[in-house]
Amino acid sequence: MNAAAMHQQNGAESPGDQDLLARGWAALPAAYRIPETAPTLDEALAYCRELAESHYENFHVATWFLPKPLRPHFHAIYAYCRISDDLGDEVPDTKQALALLNLWGRELDACYEGRARHPVFVALAETIRACSIPKEPFADLLTAFRQDQTVTRYATMDGVLGYCHYSANPVGRLVLYACGEVSEENFRLSDFTCTALQLANFWQDVRPDYGKGRVYLPQEDMRRHGVTDETIAAGVATPGFRALLRNEVDYARTLFEQGLPLIGRVSRELAVDLDLFSRGGLEILRAIERRDYDVLSARPAISKRTKLALALRALGGKALPFLRLKSESSGKAA
Repeated sequence: MNAAAMHQQNGAESPGDQDLLARGWAALPAAYRIPETAPTLDEALAYCRELAESHYENFHVATWFLPKPLRPHFHAIYAYCRISDDLGDEVPDTKQALALLNLWGRELDACYEGRARHPVFVALAETIRACSIPKEPFADLLTAFRQDQTVTRYATMDGVLGYCHYSANPVGRLVLYACGEVSEENFRLSDFTCTALQLANFWQDVRPDYGKGRVYLPQEDMRRHGVTDETIAAGVATPGFRALLRNEVDYARTLFEQGLPLIGRVSRELAVDLDLFSRGGLEILRAIERRDYDVLSARPAISKRTKLALALRALGGKALPFLRLKSESSGKAA
């Protein structure tokens, strides 16, 4: 492709913007780039399926529990989320990342205008049409990824929750749209679960996130417990840090509990997935607890055996997933 064609494709307004985009793409897999010619729908669906099943080890397990006609929609949604996340997280230069995210946003606009070119948007256009999905949840995710480029600390838990509104909650809403389980109450309950999952990941990844220059622990809570950035950098879980993490883990668990009724409101197939991911989030919190809230010397992780057990229990208990999960979240044996 010549320079003029690239300039027109990217929507860049200057050679400087074009250079930012070129250097940003260079940091990512070549398959992420926007092709000159839009693929066929079959090619786009195959692209999304491959991306989903090769990037996320639990994704293909979760989709086993869904009716086969829904799987392409989940592949397309996941592929959009995966590339969006990588545009923000895998490009080391902030200006380059923002340029790519803005380009991706223009491609999202083009998708809703019937001008999709990237395989993700060609597949997503079909999902959007079939499931009547508005643009907002897709656009909200890009807001979160842009925010990560410029905001690295949050003063209060309300600030963290505001970030989760854009970074996590749209994913649950997209799942509900794809499965035809749309209602304001379902959205409300889903938001609790998605925010809880995001917080569980934050508390699990305090040290890796710090390595990226980000701290999601509320600054207000850190001060209350005598925890500073230097505490995290040192990698030693002080008594104050352990107390801080205990507080944040307990709060995340309350959000999981508030979202649990959603499992009993949706189809049995979706209930299995919700049960699986809620159990997984609660298991992350338990892994943190088992380390006595020390997430600095090593990252708490869930073993593959535990992941398999969670999947089997979710599948076997789908008749009463809510009651079983509620019991577990209270620390009782299932």
